[in-house]
Amino acid sequence: MRIAMLAPLTHRIPPAGYGPWERVVSDLTSGLIAAGHQVTLFAPEGSETDAELVATVPFPFADWPESELAPDQRVWEEIHIASMAEEVSAGGYDIVHSHLNVHALGFGGLLPAPMVTTLHGSAWNQAVHPALARYRTLPFISLSDSERSFYPGLNYVATVFNGVDCEEFRPGPGDGGFLLFAGRMAPEKQPDAAIAVARAAHMPLKLAGMVEARYRDYFDASVAPATKSAQIEYLGDLDRETMTELYAKASAVIMPLAWDEPFGLVVVESLASGTPVVGWRRGALPELVKNGVTGFIVEDVPGAVSALANLDQIDRRACRRDAEARFSVSVMTDGYVSAYGKVIFGAAEGHVISPSNSSTETVTNLTPSSAKP
Repeated sequence: MRIAMLAPLTHRIPPAGYGPWERVVSDLTSGLIAAGHQVTLFAPEGSETDAELVATVPFPFADWPESELAPDQRVWEEIHIASMAEEVSAGGYDIVHSHLNVHALGFGGLLPAPMVTTLHGSAWNQAVHPALARYRTLPFISLSDSERSFYPGLNYVATVFNGVDCEEFRPGPGDGGFLLFAGRMAPEKQPDAAIAVARAAHMPLKLAGMVEARYRDYFDASVAPATKSAQIEYLGDLDRETMTELYAKASAVIMPLAWDEPFGLVVVESLASGTPVVGWRRGALPELVKNGVTGFIVEDVPGAVSALANLDQIDRRACRRDAEARFSVSVMTDGYVSAYGKVIFGAAEGHVISPSNSSTETVTNLTPSSAKP
Protein backbone atom coordinates (compact mmCIF):
# COMPACT_ATOMS: atom_id res chain seq x y z
CA MET A 1 0.00 0.00 0.00
CA ARG A 2 0.99 3.61 -0.49
CA ILE A 3 0.02 5.56 2.61
CA ALA A 4 -0.08 9.30 3.30
CA MET A 5 0.58 9.86 7.02
CA LEU A 6 -0.62 13.23 8.34
CA ALA A 7 1.23 13.92 11.59
CA PRO A 8 0.44 16.39 14.36
CA LEU A 9 2.47 19.61 14.39
CA THR A 10 3.27 20.22 18.05
CA HIS A 11 6.49 18.16 18.17
CA ARG A 12 8.89 16.80 15.59
CA ILE A 13 8.88 13.14 14.56
CA PRO A 14 10.03 11.37 16.68
CA PRO A 15 9.70 13.65 19.72
CA ALA A 16 12.81 14.30 21.81
CA GLY A 17 10.76 14.12 25.01
CA TYR A 18 7.01 14.48 25.56
CA GLY A 19 4.86 13.88 22.50
CA PRO A 20 2.70 10.73 22.68
CA TRP A 21 0.86 11.29 19.38
CA GLU A 22 4.12 11.99 17.61
CA ARG A 23 5.75 8.90 19.16
CA VAL A 24 2.94 6.68 17.86
CA VAL A 25 3.13 8.23 14.38
CA SER A 26 6.89 7.67 14.31
CA ASP A 27 6.68 4.05 15.43
CA LEU A 28 3.73 3.26 13.15
CA THR A 29 5.48 4.78 10.15
CA SER A 30 8.59 2.70 10.85
CA GLY A 31 6.47 -0.42 11.31
CA LEU A 32 4.65 0.11 8.03
CA ILE A 33 7.89 0.58 6.11
CA ALA A 34 9.38 -2.53 7.74
CA ALA A 35 6.27 -4.42 6.58
CA GLY A 36 6.94 -3.37 2.98
CA HIS A 37 4.53 -0.45 2.59
CA GLN A 38 5.33 2.94 1.08
CA VAL A 39 4.71 5.88 3.43
CA THR A 40 4.85 9.60 2.81
CA LEU A 41 5.01 11.46 6.10
CA PHE A 42 3.66 15.01 6.29
CA ALA A 43 5.33 16.50 9.36
CA PRO A 44 7.34 19.48 10.65
CA GLU A 45 10.81 20.30 9.34
CA GLY A 46 13.49 18.55 11.37
CA SER A 47 11.56 15.29 11.61
CA GLU A 48 13.57 12.10 11.11
CA THR A 49 12.01 9.14 9.35
CA ASP A 50 12.68 6.33 6.89
CA ALA A 51 9.55 7.44 5.02
CA GLU A 52 9.46 10.03 2.28
CA LEU A 53 9.24 13.26 4.31
CA VAL A 54 7.20 16.24 3.18
CA ALA A 55 8.11 19.03 5.61
CA THR A 56 5.04 21.27 5.71
CA VAL A 57 6.00 23.72 8.50
CA PRO A 58 9.44 25.17 9.29
CA PHE A 59 9.39 24.25 12.99
CA PRO A 60 7.24 22.17 15.35
CA PHE A 61 4.96 24.46 17.34
CA ALA A 62 6.58 23.47 20.65
CA ASP A 63 10.06 24.40 19.35
CA TRP A 64 9.23 27.54 17.41
CA PRO A 65 12.20 29.93 17.83
CA GLU A 66 11.58 33.16 19.69
CA SER A 67 13.53 34.93 16.96
CA GLU A 68 10.84 33.99 14.43
CA LEU A 69 7.41 35.52 14.01
CA ALA A 70 5.05 33.76 16.41
CA PRO A 71 3.06 31.21 14.41
CA ASP A 72 -0.65 31.37 13.78
CA GLN A 73 -1.28 27.67 14.30
CA ARG A 74 -4.49 27.68 12.31
CA VAL A 75 -2.69 29.07 9.27
CA TRP A 76 0.08 26.48 9.46
CA GLU A 77 -2.45 23.68 9.99
CA GLU A 78 -4.19 24.77 6.79
CA ILE A 79 -0.87 24.74 4.91
CA HIS A 80 -0.08 21.33 6.42
CA ILE A 81 -3.39 19.82 5.31
CA ALA A 82 -3.32 21.51 1.90
CA SER A 83 0.18 20.14 1.26
CA MET A 84 -1.11 16.64 1.91
CA ALA A 85 -4.23 17.19 -0.20
CA GLU A 86 -2.23 18.50 -3.17
CA GLU A 87 0.13 15.52 -3.04
CA VAL A 88 -2.65 12.94 -2.65
CA SER A 89 -4.78 14.56 -5.36
CA ALA A 90 -1.98 13.91 -7.83
CA GLY A 91 -2.85 10.23 -7.43
CA GLY A 92 -1.13 7.02 -6.50
CA TYR A 93 -2.13 6.78 -2.85
CA ASP A 94 -4.27 3.99 -1.40
CA ILE A 95 -5.18 5.66 1.91
CA VAL A 96 -4.63 8.75 4.04
CA HIS A 97 -4.17 8.39 7.80
CA SER A 98 -4.78 11.57 9.79
CA HIS A 99 -3.53 12.07 13.35
CA LEU A 100 -4.41 15.78 13.29
CA ASN A 101 -7.32 15.94 15.73
CA VAL A 102 -10.46 16.88 13.73
CA HIS A 103 -8.79 19.46 11.52
CA ALA A 104 -8.48 17.41 8.33
CA LEU A 105 -11.96 15.86 8.43
CA GLY A 106 -13.39 18.33 5.90
CA PHE A 107 -11.06 16.91 3.25
CA GLY A 108 -12.10 13.31 3.87
CA GLY A 109 -14.73 13.22 1.14
CA LEU A 110 -12.75 15.31 -1.35
CA LEU A 111 -9.62 13.22 -1.76
CA PRO A 112 -9.19 10.48 -4.40
CA ALA A 113 -8.06 8.10 -1.63
CA PRO A 114 -10.09 7.31 1.50
CA MET A 115 -9.01 8.95 4.75
CA VAL A 116 -9.11 7.31 8.18
CA THR A 117 -8.64 9.26 11.41
CA THR A 118 -7.16 8.36 14.77
CA LEU A 119 -8.39 11.01 17.21
CA HIS A 120 -5.99 10.11 20.06
CA GLY A 121 -8.68 10.93 22.60
CA SER A 122 -9.40 14.43 21.32
CA ALA A 123 -13.14 13.71 21.23
CA TRP A 124 -13.20 14.24 25.02
CA ASN A 125 -13.25 17.96 24.14
CA GLN A 126 -16.87 18.80 23.42
CA ALA A 127 -15.79 21.85 21.43
CA VAL A 128 -14.78 19.55 18.55
CA HIS A 129 -18.10 17.68 18.53
CA PRO A 130 -19.69 19.82 15.76
CA ALA A 131 -16.96 18.63 13.39
CA LEU A 132 -17.42 15.03 14.54
CA ALA A 133 -21.18 15.31 14.04
CA ARG A 134 -20.78 16.64 10.50
CA TYR A 135 -18.24 14.01 9.46
CA ARG A 136 -19.32 11.11 11.65
CA THR A 137 -19.71 8.70 8.70
CA LEU A 138 -16.03 8.92 7.81
CA PRO A 139 -13.98 6.00 9.15
CA PHE A 140 -12.33 6.35 12.57
CA ILE A 141 -10.01 4.03 14.51
CA SER A 142 -10.14 4.09 18.30
CA LEU A 143 -7.16 3.54 20.61
CA SER A 144 -9.33 1.60 23.05
CA ASP A 145 -12.95 0.61 23.35
CA SER A 146 -13.20 3.10 26.20
CA GLU A 147 -12.26 5.98 23.90
CA ARG A 148 -15.49 5.46 21.96
CA SER A 149 -17.50 6.72 24.92
CA PHE A 150 -16.29 10.27 24.20
CA TYR A 151 -18.41 10.27 21.03
CA PRO A 152 -20.27 6.98 20.52
CA GLY A 153 -21.91 7.96 17.22
CA LEU A 154 -18.76 7.89 15.11
CA ASN A 155 -18.11 5.30 12.41
CA TYR A 156 -15.47 3.36 14.34
CA VAL A 157 -14.12 0.63 12.07
CA ALA A 158 -11.57 -0.86 14.49
CA THR A 159 -9.82 -0.51 17.81
CA VAL A 160 -6.04 -0.68 17.56
CA PHE A 161 -3.93 -0.36 20.69
CA ASN A 162 -0.91 1.92 20.61
CA GLY A 163 2.39 0.10 20.43
CA VAL A 164 5.99 0.76 21.42
CA ASP A 165 9.34 -0.60 20.29
CA CYS A 166 9.77 -3.12 23.09
CA GLU A 167 13.47 -3.43 22.29
CA GLU A 168 13.96 0.14 23.49
CA PHE A 169 12.91 -0.95 26.98
CA ARG A 170 15.19 -3.21 28.99
CA PRO A 171 13.31 -5.48 31.40
CA GLY A 172 14.57 -4.81 34.90
CA PRO A 173 14.30 -6.48 38.30
CA GLY A 174 12.59 -3.53 39.97
CA ASP A 175 15.32 -3.43 42.56
CA GLY A 176 15.24 0.33 43.03
CA GLY A 177 12.72 0.03 45.82
CA PHE A 178 10.71 3.06 44.66
CA LEU A 179 7.37 3.84 43.06
CA LEU A 180 7.26 5.80 39.81
CA PHE A 181 4.76 8.35 38.54
CA ALA A 182 5.34 9.21 34.86
CA GLY A 183 3.26 11.82 33.10
CA ARG A 184 2.24 15.44 33.01
CA MET A 185 1.96 17.17 36.38
CA ALA A 186 -1.72 17.86 35.83
CA PRO A 187 -4.85 17.53 38.01
CA GLU A 188 -6.36 14.86 35.75
CA LYS A 189 -3.22 12.75 36.21
CA GLN A 190 -3.31 13.24 40.01
CA PRO A 191 0.38 13.16 40.98
CA ASP A 192 -0.82 14.37 44.38
CA ALA A 193 -2.71 11.07 44.77
CA ALA A 194 0.48 9.19 43.86
CA ILE A 195 2.18 11.09 46.68
CA ALA A 196 -0.60 10.05 49.07
CA VAL A 197 -0.12 6.39 48.03
CA ALA A 198 3.62 6.53 48.58
CA ARG A 199 3.23 8.09 52.00
CA ALA A 200 0.63 5.57 53.11
CA ALA A 201 2.71 2.67 51.77
CA HIS A 202 5.94 4.08 53.28
CA MET A 203 7.72 3.84 49.93
CA PRO A 204 9.89 6.38 48.06
CA LEU A 205 8.26 8.00 45.03
CA LYS A 206 9.91 9.49 41.95
CA LEU A 207 7.83 11.83 39.80
CA ALA A 208 8.81 12.43 36.16
CA GLY A 209 6.99 14.66 33.72
CA MET A 210 6.48 18.14 32.41
CA VAL A 211 4.80 21.03 34.23
CA GLU A 212 2.64 22.96 31.78
CA ALA A 213 2.25 26.70 32.36
CA ARG A 214 -1.50 26.33 32.87
CA TYR A 215 -0.92 23.88 35.74
CA ARG A 216 1.96 25.66 37.46
CA ASP A 217 -0.27 26.79 40.34
CA TYR A 218 -1.53 23.25 40.82
CA PHE A 219 2.01 21.88 40.86
CA ASP A 220 3.25 24.54 43.28
CA ALA A 221 0.34 23.92 45.67
CA SER A 222 -0.20 20.16 45.45
CA VAL A 223 3.10 18.58 44.38
CA ALA A 224 6.09 20.80 45.09
CA PRO A 225 5.63 20.99 48.89
CA ALA A 226 5.85 17.18 49.14
CA THR A 227 9.26 17.19 47.44
CA LYS A 228 10.79 18.88 50.47
CA SER A 229 10.77 15.41 52.00
CA ALA A 230 13.47 12.95 50.95
CA GLN A 231 10.71 10.40 50.31
CA ILE A 232 9.28 12.31 47.33
CA GLU A 233 11.52 13.38 44.43
CA TYR A 234 10.52 15.38 41.37
CA LEU A 235 12.92 14.69 38.49
CA GLY A 236 11.48 16.98 35.81
CA ASP A 237 10.72 16.16 32.19
CA LEU A 238 13.18 13.40 31.30
CA ASP A 239 14.50 12.01 28.03
CA ARG A 240 13.51 8.55 26.84
CA GLU A 241 16.79 6.86 27.81
CA THR A 242 16.55 8.08 31.41
CA MET A 243 12.92 7.01 31.60
CA THR A 244 13.76 3.46 30.46
CA GLU A 245 16.20 3.17 33.34
CA LEU A 246 13.62 4.38 35.83
CA TYR A 247 10.95 1.99 34.54
CA ALA A 248 13.32 -0.97 34.89
CA LYS A 249 14.24 -0.11 38.48
CA ALA A 250 10.78 0.86 39.77
CA SER A 251 8.81 -1.53 41.96
CA ALA A 252 5.63 -0.34 40.28
CA VAL A 253 4.22 2.53 38.25
CA ILE A 254 1.31 4.41 39.85
CA MET A 255 -1.48 5.81 37.64
CA PRO A 256 -4.11 7.51 39.83
CA LEU A 257 -6.20 8.94 37.01
CA ALA A 258 -8.96 11.48 37.56
CA TRP A 259 -10.23 11.26 33.98
CA ASP A 260 -11.08 8.55 31.49
CA GLU A 261 -7.75 8.45 29.70
CA PRO A 262 -8.29 6.78 26.29
CA PHE A 263 -4.99 4.93 26.34
CA GLY A 264 -1.77 5.65 28.24
CA LEU A 265 1.61 4.93 26.68
CA VAL A 266 3.07 4.95 30.20
CA VAL A 267 1.29 1.64 30.83
CA VAL A 268 2.85 0.02 27.77
CA GLU A 269 6.31 1.40 28.46
CA SER A 270 6.11 0.15 32.04
CA LEU A 271 5.00 -3.34 31.04
CA ALA A 272 7.70 -3.52 28.36
CA SER A 273 10.17 -2.87 31.20
CA GLY A 274 8.67 -5.71 33.22
CA THR A 275 7.20 -3.28 35.74
CA PRO A 276 3.62 -3.77 36.99
CA VAL A 277 1.11 -0.92 36.90
CA VAL A 278 -1.20 0.02 39.75
CA GLY A 279 -3.91 2.26 38.34
CA TRP A 280 -7.39 3.56 38.96
CA ARG A 281 -10.41 2.00 37.26
CA ARG A 282 -10.75 4.81 34.73
CA GLY A 283 -10.81 4.96 30.94
CA ALA A 284 -8.76 2.34 29.11
CA LEU A 285 -6.77 1.10 32.09
CA PRO A 286 -8.91 -2.02 32.65
CA GLU A 287 -8.30 -2.92 28.97
CA LEU A 288 -4.54 -2.44 29.26
CA VAL A 289 -3.71 -3.86 32.70
CA LYS A 290 -4.60 -7.49 33.43
CA ASN A 291 -5.69 -7.32 37.04
CA GLY A 292 -3.54 -9.56 39.21
CA VAL A 293 -1.31 -10.53 36.27
CA THR A 294 0.42 -7.39 35.00
CA GLY A 295 -0.65 -5.09 37.81
CA PHE A 296 -3.71 -4.09 39.77
CA ILE A 297 -6.83 -2.06 38.97
CA VAL A 298 -7.96 -0.19 42.08
CA GLU A 299 -10.56 2.38 43.07
CA ASP A 300 -8.67 4.74 45.36
CA VAL A 301 -5.59 5.42 47.49
CA PRO A 302 -6.34 2.71 50.09
CA GLY A 303 -6.88 0.19 47.30
CA ALA A 304 -3.53 1.12 45.75
CA VAL A 305 -1.76 0.71 49.10
CA SER A 306 -3.30 -2.75 49.51
CA ALA A 307 -2.25 -3.68 45.97
CA LEU A 308 1.34 -2.66 46.62
CA ALA A 309 1.45 -5.15 49.48
CA ASN A 310 0.80 -7.89 46.86
CA LEU A 311 3.42 -6.93 44.27
CA ASP A 312 5.25 -10.19 44.95
CA GLN A 313 2.35 -11.95 43.22
CA ILE A 314 3.23 -10.27 39.89
CA ASP A 315 5.71 -12.00 37.59
CA ARG A 316 7.66 -9.21 35.92
CA ARG A 317 8.42 -11.56 33.02
CA ALA A 318 4.67 -11.85 32.42
CA CYS A 319 4.48 -8.06 32.15
CA ARG A 320 7.10 -8.07 29.43
CA ARG A 321 5.46 -10.96 27.58
CA ASP A 322 2.12 -9.17 27.62
CA ALA A 323 3.71 -6.01 26.20
CA GLU A 324 5.28 -8.01 23.38
CA ALA A 325 2.05 -9.88 22.66
CA ARG A 326 -0.37 -6.93 22.70
CA PHE A 327 1.53 -3.65 22.51
CA SER A 328 4.51 -4.07 20.19
CA VAL A 329 5.00 -1.93 17.09
CA SER A 330 4.47 -4.99 14.88
CA VAL A 331 1.13 -5.78 16.53
CA MET A 332 0.04 -2.13 16.17
CA THR A 333 1.16 -2.11 12.55
CA ASP A 334 -0.76 -5.31 11.76
CA GLY A 335 -3.85 -3.79 13.33
CA TYR A 336 -3.66 -0.65 11.24
CA VAL A 337 -2.92 -2.54 8.02
CA SER A 338 -6.03 -4.62 8.66
CA ALA A 339 -8.08 -1.52 9.33
CA TYR A 340 -6.72 0.18 6.20
CA GLY A 341 -7.77 -2.83 4.16
CA LYS A 342 -11.25 -2.63 5.63
CA VAL A 343 -11.54 1.05 4.73
CA ILE A 344 -10.08 0.66 1.24
CA PHE A 345 -12.38 -2.27 0.49
CA GLY A 346 -15.40 -0.24 1.55
CA ALA A 347 -14.32 2.75 -0.51
CA ALA A 348 -13.81 0.56 -3.56
CA GLU A 349 -17.35 -0.76 -3.16
CA GLY A 350 -18.62 2.84 -3.09
CA HIS A 351 -20.31 2.86 0.28
CA VAL A 352 -19.66 3.96 3.86
CA ILE A 353 -17.91 1.48 6.09
CA SER A 354 -20.38 0.09 8.61
CA PRO A 355 -19.32 0.42 12.24
CA SER A 356 -18.56 -2.76 14.11
CA ASN A 357 -21.62 -4.33 15.71
CA SER A 358 -19.54 -4.89 18.82
CA SER A 359 -17.72 -2.05 20.58
CA THR A 360 -15.28 -4.58 21.93
CA GLU A 361 -13.83 -5.68 18.57
CA THR A 362 -10.08 -5.13 18.55
CA VAL A 363 -8.60 -5.59 15.08
CA THR A 364 -5.07 -6.96 15.19
CA ASN A 365 -5.08 -10.13 13.13
CA LEU A 366 -7.31 -9.57 10.09
CA THR A 367 -5.72 -9.16 6.68
CA PRO A 368 -7.03 -6.73 4.05
CA SER A 369 -8.22 -9.62 1.91
CA SER A 370 -10.38 -10.91 4.76
CA ALA A 371 -11.76 -7.54 5.80
CA LYS A 372 -15.50 -7.01 5.49
CA PRO A 373 -17.27 -3.73 4.69
